[in-house]
Amino acid sequence: MKKIGKYSFGIGDRFAHQGNAQLSALKKAQTGGIEVTPVWNKSNREHMYVHSNPADTRNEADQAVNSLGYQGDYFVDADHINLGNVEGFIHSSDFFTIDVASKIGIPATSGEIESFVASCAAYAGELCIPKITHPFLVDEALLKNLADKFLTAISEAGKIYRFIAERKGSDDFVTEISMDEVESPQSPVELFFILKMISIQGIPAQTIAPKFTGRFNKGVDYAGDVAMFAKEFEEDILVIDFAVKEFQLMDNLKLSVHSGSDKFSIYPEIQRIITKYDKGIHVKTAGTTWLEEVIGLAVSGEEALKAAKSIYTQALSRMEELCAPYADVIDIKKDQLPTPEEVAAWSGEKFANTLRHIPGHPDYNANIRQLIHVGYKIASEMGVKYTDLLKANKDVIGQCVEENLYDRHLKRLFKL
Repeated sequence: MKKIGKYSFGIGDRFAHQGNAQLSALKKAQTGGIEVTPVWNKSNREHMYVHSNPADTRNEADQAVNSLGYQGDYFVDADHINLGNVEGFIHSSDFFTIDVASKIGIPATSGEIESFVASCAAYAGELCIPKITHPFLVDEALLKNLADKFLTAISEAGKIYRFIAERKGSDDFVTEISMDEVESPQSPVELFFILKMISIQGIPAQTIAPKFTGRFNKGVDYAGDVAMFAKEFEEDILVIDFAVKEFQLMDNLKLSVHSGSDKFSIYPEIQRIITKYDKGIHVKTAGTTWLEEVIGLAVSGEEALKAAKSIYTQALSRMEELCAPYADVIDIKKDQLPTPEEVAAWSGEKFANTLRHIPGHPDYNANIRQLIHVGYKIASEMGVKYTDLLKANKDVIGQCVEENLYDRHLKRLFKL
């Protein structure tokens, strides 16, 4: 079975032009002593919007690896797949993010609930997890509620895992279970019993992406109580450590922190905790690569800058349409979005500074950043005009992409 490295980053990009730049950032981290496994990821929705297919993601990854002479492991992720769309990813992918968020809350049968509750008898009363300073009270009501809420979802994950394994003829791929795109976070005690369900289904999960407390809005920093996140994250780490031994799960199982958010304010806490317990982490950052393309176009000037401004103007006029699929992960204050006339007068540097995420910069506007983040459909509709601009300005754009991934993500997370 393929195994993911201790540290891994979900990279990739909407238009498959920035593979070299992203891999260069990871290679730079490698020279600093941190081995981070690249995982190129792209969801079915993104493929539909930009009229690409999973083979394009595989080709981008292979090309970047060959071009830069990269020697480490790398993966191509079928991101947020389900039974309805996984078939198209089978050949090209060796990492599958099984998304069962839509199945959470669908009631299990009374027999399934009773069977699960009975299997948990040993954990009734005060459940003590090593190194967590307080016990979790486990009673029949809690177990029934957990079973009713999560059994159907994890059963679905089992079906999807087996579907993939049968089609690929082996289980030589990495499996991630994703439950993050829901309203309510999963508590550490819920995670413990979810991991039991994963064990019952026989899923060799290597990463799990729960929903954490707080908001992970697209393209911008974490919004929430950092101390609360840190407490939850640390307890999740310890729950996984205990569950791996209790339920014979994969010994390299680790947390995955999803969403296209930048997570800058919680990176120090993640780093502190994974260092404290010598644990791994998987982080997804792919969505911000598209933003760096627009930033690179802006600073390139002339036709490239006009295209960047046009993307904003069109996104503003189609805001409701573009935001609808991402309603749970954006928070745009419309009164803080400038008019097209204002933006038309901006220099390339002004546009870039407004979009580039540098906390405290006087020009930075998180509302514009979120809007552009969900506006990649507009660039897709531009067709070859957009991709030709990427090619014509590849050096400037590549520098933006590499700088963003290395300086604002990898350096923060790993103290490079």
